[in-house]
Amino acid sequence: MSLIKCEMLTKSYGSKLALDRVSIELKAGSPIALVGPNGAGKTTLFSLLCGYLLPSSGSVTIMGEKPGSTKLLGKVASLPQDATLDPNLNLITQFTLFGTLQGLTTKQAKAESLRVLSLVDLAHVVEQKPQSLSHGMSKRASIAQALIGSPQLVLLDEPTAGLDPANAKVIRELVRSLSSDITFVISSHNLDELEKLCDQVLYLDQGKLGQSVSIQENMTDEYLTVSMQECEDEPFVSALESLAGINSVTKKQENEYLIHYSAEEIPDIEVQFFTLLAHKAWKYRALLKGRTLEDKLFS
Repeated sequence: MSLIKCEMLTKSYGSKLALDRVSIELKAGSPIALVGPNGAGKTTLFSLLCGYLLPSSGSVTIMGEKPGSTKLLGKVASLPQDATLDPNLNLITQFTLFGTLQGLTTKQAKAESLRVLSLVDLAHVVEQKPQSLSHGMSKRASIAQALIGSPQLVLLDEPTAGLDPANAKVIRELVRSLSSDITFVISSHNLDELEKLCDQVLYLDQGKLGQSVSIQENMTDEYLTVSMQECEDEPFVSALESLAGINSVTKKQENEYLIHYSAEEIPDIEVQFFTLLAHKAWKYRALLKGRTLEDKLFS
């Protein structure tokens, strides 16, 4: 059975078409990324998946059920980007309330609340109110709320937006550690974050599904993406193109280059690349096996 299935899913707000005949079928498994510009329809799609909105036409099912069905209670959770907790209640009180709303007893709900707050390293602040927490801690608490009851599908909208690197890493590692039991669908503009977390990427633009990209397939051994420190384009490109087996070197942005090569002719490209750098006394910032997600989506 498909985890998510959309068939010609369409949603209009009056004369504005927000989603235009989107058809996708997703299986449970690794985290899935949903990307696209502002106004592309990502929030509308999330709202339809949660049952907050009804389609104008077409259909959508979650685990074979209509979104919002009582049969999905406790199986699907979502975290909108602007989600906030009740400022008047401490964490353990409101999390226990959320648990009872999912059908848990008060005792079970409290134990579950402590479990999910521990997952995001907030067990030491369960008696505090949200207003006393830092932005990063508040974000982690909101994500913990979405994990109450061990749902099978969790929709996260910009989960690391505005977070410092340390808190973003906590969220990233949490998603990675839970992804064997929970399928996460993550909407974000941060392609670097998504590339670290997700295997499949869905690209929405103007309400239409533009591409579906597999990160693992993208990590082909026929491309290298290199970010250099200050260097002159022409000498750098010419030196690389002089190596046997190099098909092309393309400048993608300032000091970033995409190297396309033949793996059969140059199986040890990294060795040759670093030898060339040492010979020329050039310094690099980063080397990626394959093409970046940004290049794959927008080239």
